[in-house]
Amino acid sequence: MPIYMDRHDIKGTTATEVAKNHQKDLEIQDKYGCKALTYWFDEANGTTFCLIEAPRKQALMEMHHEAHGDVPNKIIEVNPDAVTAFLGRIEDPPMPTESPASAGNVPIKDSAFRAILFTDMEGFTTITTRLGDSKAMELLRIHDAIIRDVIKTHDGREVKHTGDGFMISFCSASRAVECAISIQRSIASYNKKDPIIPIHLRIGLSAGEPVAEGQDLFGSTVQLAARICAHAEPDQILATHVIARLCSGKKLPFSDQGEKTLRGFDQPVWLCEVGW
Repeated sequence: MPIYMDRHDIKGTTATEVAKNHQKDLEIQDKYGCKALTYWFDEANGTTFCLIEAPRKQALMEMHHEAHGDVPNKIIEVNPDAVTAFLGRIEDPPMPTESPASAGNVPIKDSAFRAILFTDMEGFTTITTRLGDSKAMELLRIHDAIIRDVIKTHDGREVKHTGDGFMISFCSASRAVECAISIQRSIASYNKKDPIIPIHLRIGLSAGEPVAEGQDLFGSTVQLAARICAHAEPDQILATHVIARLCSGKKLPFSDQGEKTLRGFDQPVWLCEVGW
């Protein structure tokens, strides 16, 4: 059965109200052949994202309407593996056991807002031609091991290995930036060992919510991070102005790069460079 993620824009609602609405969904879900798996709530922006297994979109909407009247503004079909990769779960997290009778009404304190980081190795095709497949793959394994070790220490989630790079998800923009800095520093440390072929990376970062424009999970956010990564120079980290704003007060080394035109985006994007 398909799994959908929907978006509710309800300014002024509270985490407690959202938890109660989720409980109401659970109470009548069988009537509509649905299963309300979990939700994410951002109180600051008044946005709720529900993950629901349903036979069709209409059944999901009818369930919400009867349960609490909050019909979603947008619905997309999602892959549960992608949801897990980006958001970390496809079911409600464990609740306190002290009062199991009221556990369903305990708010889930987890925003669906995520920072997305892309890395890309400079010139891997040329490296493969120069070294041959076997030695190029050995270099790639070194590259992968370095980055994966850094991801673990910064609470990142590996969404996808792109062949010569990574797509990584973070709950925190500052953690994403700190990870990007650590990745570049770790690669630079490897290069200081004077390998036959040094590694040089481009890194791009953006941030957003799972259901926005388009029909893909984090669609525009992922596309933007990928384009920023492609726009970066080797050994450079570029991020959206949104990332820099979210890191305000963290004393991270941003420098304004102004508006840049990126392929696939109608409007220029304001970028910042992250020093490392």
